[in-house]
This record gives sequence, C-alpha cells and structure tokens, in this order.
Amino acid sequence: MTTTPTTTASSIEAPTMRPPAATATGLVKVYGRGDTEVRALDGASLVVPAGQLTAIMGPSGSGKSTLMQTMAGLDPVDQGSIRLGDTEVTTLSEKQRTLLRRERIGFVFQSFNLVPSLTARENITLPLRLAGRSADTAWFEELVTILGLGDRLTHRPTELSGGQQQRVAVARALVTRPDIVFADEPTGNLDSRHGQALLAFLQRAAGELGQTVVMVTHDPTAASYADRVVFLVDGRVVSDLAGPTVTTVLTRMAELEQPASRAGR
Repeated sequence: MTTTPTTTASSIEAPTMRPPAATATGLVKVYGRGDTEVRALDGASLVVPAGQLTAIMGPSGSGKSTLMQTMAGLDPVDQGSIRLGDTEVTTLSEKQRTLLRRERIGFVFQSFNLVPSLTARENITLPLRLAGRSADTAWFEELVTILGLGDRLTHRPTELSGGQQQRVAVARALVTRPDIVFADEPTGNLDSRHGQALLAFLQRAAGELGQTVVMVTHDPTAASYADRVVFLVDGRVVSDLAGPTVTTVLTRMAELEQPASRAGR
C-alpha cells in the first residue's frame, strides 16, 4: 500500500467533505519546573476529520495520551488552540469544559469505568441522565443490537464478561451521539477476540454511522483498523499514514524510533 511521506505537523490534514471535527494548533503542555520540567507537548498540531477513525501512535513518552486529554478538554494546555467544531476549548472555564464533555464528547477508557451498582442499561444511559436528556429509543436499540447487548441490559458489571463490559462502555460513549469519541487504549484489557470485535465496531461506527473517533494506541493491529494514523515524537505530530496496515504501521514506527529520524528537531 502506498503511504504518504513524512510531513510537517502544520500540513497534516486528511481530505474530507465535512468540516473538521476537531483542530489542535501549536499545543504546548509542560509538567514540572526547572530540572524536573517535562514538555509533554511541544507544538503539537492535528486536524481530526469528521466521520473517520483516527489513531494516534508514537514511541513511549511521545505525548499520545496528553494530546488526547488536552483535545478532550480533560487537561488545560499552556499554549495553543483547540477547536471542537466552532468552539474554542482553551478559553472555556472548567465548568464550561465539563458541560462540553458531557454534551459533545464521548470517552472509552481502558478501565471501562462502569458504575458497579447500575445495570448495563443504566450505565449506558447515565450520560443522558446527567445531562437531563431522554434517550433516543431508536438509536439506543440500534447500538444495543450492533453491540450484541440485548440480553445483558439488566445485568450489573460483575455479571458481565470483560468484553461485554467494554461494549457497554462503548455504547455509553455513543448514546449521546457525541461530536467526537476519544478512546484511550480501548483494547488494553481485552483478549484478542474481544479486542478485534471492539475495533471492528469502532471502524463500523465511523464508516457506517458517521461517528468521529480518535483512538490512542501502541498496537499496530489496532491502528490498522483506522482510516488514518498520526505519529508523535517528542510532543509533536511528525507524520501521518492513510489506509494503514500492520506492516506499514510497523515500518513507520521503526523509522520514527531511529535516532536519525529526530535530526534537526
């Protein structure tokens, strides 16, 4: 498969007919001071096309999770701009960011974060109840059917397998029809069969349902399900890859991990 060459961060955009779901420009995030200072993000820029599954990869410590957390409004940045649609996230107050996350963003975490005392149905609809909204019955039923949860809705998390819990978490992330879903290592706690099923669903959510998904992963197999992979090195987006395969992802990662690839940085 033909891959795009390494490019500068400012030019990393994928063609799309819809406006971008999110845009990050020149993000800087610093932890600590003096000798302990760590620049987790050092001018990271990224455009997330709407209705696609975008994977974020990079060597350990490259800033993958920090980029996702700042774009999702979970963490403030020290410099730069983050736009979710037409909304400038960096100028919002903490209360406004909380509302933004509740109303327009979905999350899928490695640890599931289900409420033990609630049934699967109650866990799925929890974001709607917190927002004071009623469930769209047709959309709820479609999600439940696609994810194969119809006979598990009255079960609590302890009565569900790991794969079923993760599917409940995915349904919860999508039930509000968010503008964008952020998934942080979503297959990390799943076996290969359940992990592949989850990735296939996220791929389908983007391809058939028009959902925008951003997934942080270290797994080339997981990345191969994406429409596009972006790569970070030292807190900057340095390259992207359209139509990835396991082989092309592994090749690009090997290139980025070579010392020569960082020359001139």
